[in-house]
Amino acid sequence: MSTPAAIPGTGGLFSGFTRLSKGLAVVLVTGYLANVLLPHTISDTFSLIPGKFIPFVWNIITAGYLETTIFGLGASVLALLLAGKHLEPFWGSREFIKFIVFVNLFTCASTFALAIFLYFTTRRGDYLYAPISGFHGVLAGFLVAVKQISPEQEIPALKLRAKWSPSLFVIFSIVSSFLSAEPIQFVPFIVFGTYGAWIYLRYFQRKPEAGLKGDSSAEFSFATFFPSPVQPFVDTIAKICERIFCRQRIQTSNEGPSVELGKPLPGSDSFEASRRRERGARALEERLGTNAMAEGLPAEGLESKGSQAIV
Repeated sequence: MSTPAAIPGTGGLFSGFTRLSKGLAVVLVTGYLANVLLPHTISDTFSLIPGKFIPFVWNIITAGYLETTIFGLGASVLALLLAGKHLEPFWGSREFIKFIVFVNLFTCASTFALAIFLYFTTRRGDYLYAPISGFHGVLAGFLVAVKQISPEQEIPALKLRAKWSPSLFVIFSIVSSFLSAEPIQFVPFIVFGTYGAWIYLRYFQRKPEAGLKGDSSAEFSFATFFPSPVQPFVDTIAKICERIFCRQRIQTSNEGPSVELGKPLPGSDSFEASRRRERGARALEERLGTNAMAEGLPAEGLESKGSQAIV
């Protein structure tokens, strides 16, 4: 059994927040305050209103960063700061912001398509003209990222393993939607945010240290979001969809041949392990060389020492 990976991040719960996450939190707070002062103007201009998509085409981007309730703002800011604290050091700032942008755009675009479909199916005008906004799609995506990085880590407050948090969040949103008069306000964002995050991490996220793109591991397959009894059924459907929609997607390594994502990746684990050993050996040799120069010692034999230390 593999050892669960630790999520980076040091310090107390409310310390060690990154500059990028704090900057994004300021954006959320600013949008909320602007909406409080000018509710109709801000909501009509920056929320996603499918019936007014033209000429307000930028709504498909801005809607995900506009919180209109104090509860939503508080949850979004807290989750963003904690996610930045743990995920940004693991991925890097560039990958962290790319993840947020992709998940937000995927969520808003998918919600827009769903609203249009529901309108033509039911002819209910509220699907076209009800403003939709919120950061909760990205919040759902953060849970998927935690599931990928540290699936066995326990969430202290809930006594729950992180790998089940995305699924439970989706189930909770769907169940609570039956108590809401406007479920389209939040359920699509959470569902599409979860799925969009999985798509990005599964197929698009670059991993320079391994020379690969995406995560083809069985532990991160789409079926793992469902209970064990239904996983074989879900996995069968997921593989069919993967062959249809991802057949042409190619996963390449810097030092090896390309392979299709729709097929298994033989030797991918050993390949990544080999790359890690090589990087570890180089890093150790560089440290030994630096120490030797600092102490005035001869550099002979450093390579053999490094090899012995790695073994």
